[in-house]
Amino acid sequence: MIDPQAMMSEFCELVRVDSPSLREAGVAALIHDRLAEMGVESYIDQAAATVGGNSGNLIAHVPGIPGAPTVLLNAHMDTVEPGCGICPSIDGTRVCSSGATVLGADDKAGCTIILGTLRHLLDERLPHPPLEVVFTVAEEIGLVGAQALDFGALKAKMGYVLDGGRTMGVITHAAPSAYKFEWEVRGVAAHAGVCPERGINSIRVAAEAIAEMPLGRLDAETTANIGVIRGGDATNIVPELTRVRGEARSHSDAKLERQRGLMVRAFEQAAQRHRASVEAQVTSTYRSFDVAREEPVLDYAWRACERLDFEPQMERGGGGSDANVFNERGIPSVILATGPADVHTVNESVDVERMAESARWLSETLVLIAEEAQ
Repeated sequence: MIDPQAMMSEFCELVRVDSPSLREAGVAALIHDRLAEMGVESYIDQAAATVGGNSGNLIAHVPGIPGAPTVLLNAHMDTVEPGCGICPSIDGTRVCSSGATVLGADDKAGCTIILGTLRHLLDERLPHPPLEVVFTVAEEIGLVGAQALDFGALKAKMGYVLDGGRTMGVITHAAPSAYKFEWEVRGVAAHAGVCPERGINSIRVAAEAIAEMPLGRLDAETTANIGVIRGGDATNIVPELTRVRGEARSHSDAKLERQRGLMVRAFEQAAQRHRASVEAQVTSTYRSFDVAREEPVLDYAWRACERLDFEPQMERGGGGSDANVFNERGIPSVILATGPADVHTVNESVDVERMAESARWLSETLVLIAEEAQ
């Protein structure tokens, strides 16, 4: 039985453990203990050596019926900031934070749903396929935990990522590619009151570049943003150095490359006008995917949804997730809704009834895979 109150208790226990990106060791230990109580062994991989945090990814293998395809289940353990000292507040079936931090339902709702699903399958002795359960680190800072996985050790033929939105039945089947940008604009320092004409204002150069580039919602497939600007030391000094960070995303690689060029050229041209210099670092963060309706991984989730009388829906996502990495590495994967609202804000909340529905949906999907393999 999947008990919403038990899931609420486990969720609150998880979010009380601080786990900002690269500091997931505490929550990994808690999840390890919960798996052990079910008789499921788990281990920490070597990802910490790559990502530089205090924990690697937590991985568990759960045997299933012979002949069924191995299925990957995934959620990430890290949260965005402000994510330390989370105090969950309960109002009926809704859980929110105290208002000073995020709640961490992204993605501890996903972690809770996977634990609840495994407990249900094992307690009720329900048929299910072999499972590879992967709780990743450092998802929020570029999917680096998933990218550090040893995919040669994984046998999964398909995957379900529990990191979706609020509405049950929504299957995110597509997500964009993304670039991360970092610019370093260097001008010339001078006294702002005595000889400003001797200086080259790096903040002005950056501002002109940003003003010239297309940003925000560019079309149905493409977005771009400048998110961080740091420059200058004092109001009476013409600022020599300004650093800028931004991103661009698109479901179309051609559109993404065009936007990449526009953003890079905007800085180059602004620097040239003012006789400043600029260095750009452009990093491919993740690649797009688009899983077709007829793909088995999506079809199983769709039909399981119908069996539970939910309304299945396909959705193209605007964000990146570990599903981008899994699809790129040859494991067709989709994202299932988990129930949170207003994620990445201090207004974040989750309804535990939606979490329980997601666990039932995931359980039904896995049972359906097993039934059709017998």
